[in-house]
Amino acid sequence: MKKYGYTLFVSLVLLMGTLLASCSDFLSKVPDSRTEVTLDNVNKLLLSAYPTTAFCQIGELSSDNTDAYPSNFSSFNRLQEDTYKWADTGQNNEDSPSTIWESCYMAVASCNMALATIEEAGNPAYLDAVRGEALVCRAYAHFLLSNVFCKAYSSTANADLGMHYMKTVETVVSPHYERGTLEDLYKNIESDLLEGMPLLSDNVYAVPKYHFTKRAAYAFAARFYLYYVKADKSNYDKVIEYAGKILGDNPALVVRDWRALGALGENGNVQPNAYVDVGNDANILLVSASSYWGYVHGPTDLGERYSHGPMVISETCSSVGPWGNGYYMKPWSNASSLPTKYILRKVGEYTEVVDAIAGTINGHILNAAFTTDEILLCRAEAYIMKGSAFYPQALADLNIWQTAFTSTNTALTVASINDFYGNLAYYKPLEPTVKKELHPDFAIEDGTQENLIHCLLHARRLTTLHEGLRWQDIKRYGIVIYRRSLSNSGAISVTDELKVDDPRRAIQLPSDVISAGAQPNPRNK
Repeated sequence: MKKYGYTLFVSLVLLMGTLLASCSDFLSKVPDSRTEVTLDNVNKLLLSAYPTTAFCQIGELSSDNTDAYPSNFSSFNRLQEDTYKWADTGQNNEDSPSTIWESCYMAVASCNMALATIEEAGNPAYLDAVRGEALVCRAYAHFLLSNVFCKAYSSTANADLGMHYMKTVETVVSPHYERGTLEDLYKNIESDLLEGMPLLSDNVYAVPKYHFTKRAAYAFAARFYLYYVKADKSNYDKVIEYAGKILGDNPALVVRDWRALGALGENGNVQPNAYVDVGNDANILLVSASSYWGYVHGPTDLGERYSHGPMVISETCSSVGPWGNGYYMKPWSNASSLPTKYILRKVGEYTEVVDAIAGTINGHILNAAFTTDEILLCRAEAYIMKGSAFYPQALADLNIWQTAFTSTNTALTVASINDFYGNLAYYKPLEPTVKKELHPDFAIEDGTQENLIHCLLHARRLTTLHEGLRWQDIKRYGIVIYRRSLSNSGAISVTDELKVDDPRRAIQLPSDVISAGAQPNPRNK
């Protein structure tokens, strides 16, 4: 059986991910001490098959969950400012497009090395679970790349830029790849996901919540098919199917106890620790990520220039819905004459001390990548999109969410949703409401279906606040968003607009990747 030098493999991955010129120097040296990848230890490769970054910061700062506050407040770094302004950035620190790119392709490379080792041995059945995890992880890393660097999937996916789907171990210096189409990318993701899911085993992990168990793979499939819109709406059947495998016959038993979470103290990491508790059944997949998002958005005086503050909370954690505004999670606010942050304590800030004397630290977060709450709303959306015959099922899911997330005792009905959203004015940047005009590539009927989608998107925005998923909903539904700036006098000005066809909805590729020959995302400003 062929053995692969893991040290050499890592170097080649770095070549592929960042295309650094110094790699040729490394390749000229013989690695005297290397870890050989064999069938006995191939499963260890999958410890690095999960991206070690999160798109929380990119998603939140790009979305309508962030405004600009007076210039006497400072940004955390240049990356925060670039992301908020939808500007192409050359930054390569944590939370940057460059780091996400590298982290995802490093994860893919680990998957490919594991798959190559197993295939070389003839795909023995006793390694089916390892092969299954590698396939699902490879699909997931490419899905994350598509969420960041590509447009939302639509009827033009056969022409829209995708991402190269890495299926083999790279063995050449500075390879060149064509990006292909978004349609090709999604087909490859689907292929790996469907092949890998049946092979997974929940009995091989010491801490299952940090791996793709069957439950986590079903959650991934539910979100993937929600985004993978088909003209015949068949994707929604798959959302319902996979979500049902997670939620069971009584979803109310597996969603988060928001009332208990909200009753915990807001200081320190008490609520964030509880939110990502490995023992909480609502958490399906947890990912440890190198990130300063816990500081940038969190209860600190850092990053106040661009934040989730008093201008936007009327649309989020203090908004009124058909359920009122009795939310179990109360927002924390920094105490000042001009608060710049109103946040729910979901994302903690965790530090790794690099040099105690110099005071150097690395930032980390624990990201709840998939939760039962979000999957419940994925299914509700699928029911709504399937049409009026499925509205009762959608309402059942929305009422489970409402009961868990709010203190209201009045059930949602088609009539109450129509009454609330039907009589609400559409959002204007200086006259904000929770109802924004929708311009999706797919059809939505005026009246009840549109109002149900407004309700669904409102619930999703509340549930996923600070986690980055709002950005995907903006892209999927063609929601126009604005950049608003608040002065010290209280005056609000609109400084930019992201229209439906604005190419900045696809984050620009890292500059070094473009320099190496990758096709950049188009820009018109």
